[in-house]
Amino acid sequence: MEEVKKRSRGRPKSAGPEGQGATVQALDRGLTLLSVLAKESRATLTDLSMRIGMPPSSAYRLLNTMQRHGFADFDEATQDWMIGVEAFRIGSAFTQRTNLVEASRETMLGLMEETGETANLAIGDDGDVVFVSQVETAHPIRAFFPPGARSAMHASGIGKAMLAELSPPEVEKILQRKGLEEFTERTLTSPDDLFSDLEASRERGWAFDDEERHLGMRCVAAPIFNAFGEAMAGVSVSGPAARFSDRAVAETGPKVRKAAETITSLIGGAR
Repeated sequence: MEEVKKRSRGRPKSAGPEGQGATVQALDRGLTLLSVLAKESRATLTDLSMRIGMPPSSAYRLLNTMQRHGFADFDEATQDWMIGVEAFRIGSAFTQRTNLVEASRETMLGLMEETGETANLAIGDDGDVVFVSQVETAHPIRAFFPPGARSAMHASGIGKAMLAELSPPEVEKILQRKGLEEFTERTLTSPDDLFSDLEASRERGWAFDDEERHLGMRCVAAPIFNAFGEAMAGVSVSGPAARFSDRAVAETGPKVRKAAETITSLIGGAR
């Protein structure tokens, strides 16, 4: 408590280890305050400061900052603080992601059983794809993407399925930021080759990763759309090229596209 009192009388250092530590501590206290505020329908400044063991002046500065960003709200009539609408929006984003995983599970299981290969689910994040769910095949040799694994969009079936739904300028912005790294001899490292591939993907409704990220591994993917018609995720089937022949790829594409359409419908999305 003594440390808090000292900080409240002055300004934290703008640089150096001590200043950085103070910034992290302020964030920690702010998140703690937000958590307490979320559990109460409304509370006074005094009540909140007592709950978290912080001087009212410090608690007020945090609340005022959160109010400016929409995470807290203040009732002038009752002098009570309440959770803000922005906190709801952030929470809704997590709920949407969770619902996507849950809504996709049965469809992915059916896709795995129908094709005999591993089914994957991934979302887009800052020019990459992040795998969030997988239903593995029983084959001893199979694709494996643990939850949280990231992959470059241009060398991923799901990544290319999502890129195909963007406008050329939007794709160019991602490429300028992320580049076209070569992972295998089959990786599309030329913008012209990539755009041609994306056009073909868009026309048929599914994308094809032909050993572009890992030699010996192929993948067919299709985009999943949210309520705004944005490709926010994708579902895919991946397996070793020895089992995933050209004929199998052609037969699997429409099945993956249908699975993506089913998941889109389940989460209230629209193409």
